[in-house]
Amino acid sequence: MTVHDKFLALGTHFGKVYLLDIQGNVTQKFEISLTFLCCTYLCSVFYCPLQMLTNRNWLNRWKTSVLHEGEGNITNVKWRANLIAWANNVGVKIYDISSKQRITNVLQDNTNLRPDMYPCSLCWKDNTTLIIGWGSSVKICVVKERDPTEMRDLPSRYVEIVSAFETEFFISGLAPLADQLVTLYYVKENSEQMEEEFRTRPRLDIIQPLPEGCEEISSDALTVRNFQENQCRDYRLEHSEGEPLFYIISPKDIVVAKERDQDDHIDWLLEKKKYEEALMAAEISFKNIKRHDKIGMAYINHLVERGDYDAAARKCQKVLGKNMDLWENEVYRFKTIGQLKAISQYLPRGDLRLRPAIYEMILHEFLKTDYEGFATLIREWPGELYNNMAIVQAVNEHLKKDPTNSMLLTTLAELYTYDQRYDRALEIYLKLRHKDVYQLIHKHNLFSAIKDKIVLLMDFDKEKAVDMLLDNDDKISMDKVVEELKDRPELLHVYLHKLFKRDHHKGQKYHERQISLYAEYDRPNLLPFLRESMHCPLEKALEICQQRHFVEETVFLLSRMGNCRRALQMIMEELADVDKAIEFAKEQDDRELWDDLISYSIDKPPFITGLLNNIGTHVDPILLIHRIKEGMEIPNLRDSLVKILQDYNLQILLREGCKKILVADSLSLLQRMHRTQKRGVRVDEENICESCHTPILPSDTAQAFGVVVFHCRHMFHKECLPSPGNVRIQYCNICSAKRRGPGSGILEMKK
Repeated sequence: MTVHDKFLALGTHFGKVYLLDIQGNVTQKFEISLTFLCCTYLCSVFYCPLQMLTNRNWLNRWKTSVLHEGEGNITNVKWRANLIAWANNVGVKIYDISSKQRITNVLQDNTNLRPDMYPCSLCWKDNTTLIIGWGSSVKICVVKERDPTEMRDLPSRYVEIVSAFETEFFISGLAPLADQLVTLYYVKENSEQMEEEFRTRPRLDIIQPLPEGCEEISSDALTVRNFQENQCRDYRLEHSEGEPLFYIISPKDIVVAKERDQDDHIDWLLEKKKYEEALMAAEISFKNIKRHDKIGMAYINHLVERGDYDAAARKCQKVLGKNMDLWENEVYRFKTIGQLKAISQYLPRGDLRLRPAIYEMILHEFLKTDYEGFATLIREWPGELYNNMAIVQAVNEHLKKDPTNSMLLTTLAELYTYDQRYDRALEIYLKLRHKDVYQLIHKHNLFSAIKDKIVLLMDFDKEKAVDMLLDNDDKISMDKVVEELKDRPELLHVYLHKLFKRDHHKGQKYHERQISLYAEYDRPNLLPFLRESMHCPLEKALEICQQRHFVEETVFLLSRMGNCRRALQMIMEELADVDKAIEFAKEQDDRELWDDLISYSIDKPPFITGLLNNIGTHVDPILLIHRIKEGMEIPNLRDSLVKILQDYNLQILLREGCKKILVADSLSLLQRMHRTQKRGVRVDEENICESCHTPILPSDTAQAFGVVVFHCRHMFHKECLPSPGNVRIQYCNICSAKRRGPGSGILEMKK
């Protein structure tokens, strides 16, 4: 058989030639005796055992010339451009038609093989590359031009074997495939590497030639009729150069092979139900595939049939893309099979949007069966996807059956928010004490809507409510808040207390009211409030504290009002706390208070002990000791006296240390002043007299003159001073010194 781009020529053992089209249909039949067929522009005939080339002469008659003979039967011939290659029992010859020379002879490697049983296979890869397969060996030969300097009597061309390697099986045919080779193998009958039923099946392999070997790329075993009876010579491999088609010829069959494309690969993946891989392959090679535009839908159908609804819905995003019709069809299909929930989270919600009815259908489905899922969709879906009022109405219908359902109420509030009915949403949030109520107020500036709901906000979260009110006092005034909270004094106290902590003066008009609020709800903060407030009426505060018998607060108020003796009396009598009394006396630093304290404590031994331990630095302890009655038993008297002595010694040591430091510092400063005053003072033409404001130096320095310079750097002519007679008692008029000291000394310069 030989192959042309447009037809096939097939010869049989009965001497018949069939012309077939590319699809294998018989177009013509001839009866002619021949052994080989070769297609170029015409059919040339070659006989065995001689190789003859036929041409036409000028009389249009055939002229025959013998190219080669005497080496047995010609088993194969291949013609390409100006080169003819043929094989006989000895080897392969290549003939150059242009130079009419035979340029090479490639000998057979394995001479033990019968050429008639294991014929040579030839094929041209291009105009200069010949591939030879004989037995189990392959050689790739390249025809090259010889260097003119080396020609002499040699042909102008020569052949170089660029690759030679052995194969595992016998070669029945060869064909090029890009930089690879398609090989048709006859598997040895006695091979132990294959299972018995495959021993003689021919194999079609793709191999990658290497300089000293080859690499198998793929391998397929072929089943042809009577393959168990066939020999190596019964198979042929031909190929079409126009379209990559390969023809495997056996005595009973012709098998057409072609290179697999991406469509074939996808077919195989779909056949194996590997839809994920098929979809990925189609996406990668979308420009090269010619069919398979519905792989994604097939995959979704497969997942639905398998019951994997979530995976099917997830794939819809990739497969359906922006096709609204496909999306809506899938939604209705999922509704039919009761799986709307599965597809809900994957519906388009961005630039591509389906009809509102689609989203509403899914929301109604969730509202019937899954309140939590319904709430999730409302939070995740933009409000523009569906008719908000229709969904609000549906939720209200469900609330009639279950009016306290917090999840439905929260969702209804969110729907009201989408619809910008913030007052309705705020009412629901406050009713539910929902954490988002403050965020809603801030986000949508709802301060005007909460002026009459301040108590509700405070009941929900006092701290957040007060912080919000104080942060936005320009929107809700302090007076309005106080008015709203007047019937809830415990909440009013929280508000005013935080206001006071932020600014002691801002709420000063409510300080009087705060006294009773602190006394009632927050006594620990009453005394700090009284200490820090400058606007609190002291008489009112004293009245309240005395009524409630708040001793510490009363003591503070009495001392602040100037009644320190009464305050000290309360500490001693009602608190009976000598330490506080001593601390109070120290704060006031009043000698009369110390006398009162001693007088009150003189008949109370524990108080005397406290005084002995603490008054040493404020009052002479001898005054207290002299007033102690003889025979009075005083707890820890010895320790107290020792402490007094230790404190006294400490005071002496401190005084001596301070004295030493003072003397050393005084001496150091005196020495520094002395060094400073000993320094000279520069006097030049730029200096002026501070009295007459003329240059201090005369223009004629040859004449006698006198200049007085004080240490303050003021300069005078001697005659300009008020008392020129006694320089030592003069002082700088500018500095107006009244006593002797820095600046009072004088430097006199005479000449």
